[in-house]
Amino acid sequence: MIFQKDSLVVRELVETDKDILAKWLSDPHVLEYYEGRDRPHDIEMVTKHFYNRQNREIAGCIIEYEGVEIGYIQFYPLEEDEKKVYGYADNCETIYGTDQFIGEISYWNKGIGKLLVSSMIDFLVKEKGADRVVMDPQSWNMRAIACYEKCGMKKVKYLPKHEMHEGELRDSWLMEYKK
Repeated sequence: MIFQKDSLVVRELVETDKDILAKWLSDPHVLEYYEGRDRPHDIEMVTKHFYNRQNREIAGCIIEYEGVEIGYIQFYPLEEDEKKVYGYADNCETIYGTDQFIGEISYWNKGIGKLLVSSMIDFLVKEKGADRVVMDPQSWNMRAIACYEKCGMKKVKYLPKHEMHEGELRDSWLMEYKK
């Protein structure tokens, strides 16, 4: 287990999680926000994107709520190329990024995302020594942006044509929590 906060548990990804990741990442409702509806994942894609990461320090985790597996979160120290894109090239601080989704749509709009993100920020600051935690949601994803703002994150940089999503480059916001 990585951490627990109330009814929320974040634990390390294990081999047997491939099936549930493939289930979530083939659901068009989830894909609308994460990866894109044009990129449904089967077991092979899940293995490639979540298990066989070469030369990258990414901690992939499953989110459990009240004992039910409901989603995925990953956290990682920013690499030098990411620091440049985000405007942190000369910054010596410890900066972590996260990406997450709730794959069980019946758990959407219940405040679990806020609990997850605020708990992950707390974990990264206290346990990993993060000075900043960053995310880059697409600018149209107002629900995610509102959630992150409720967790103390602020929009700090507009990133035009930052991420390929459903066949087009989409704008994003760099959002950060600063210790």
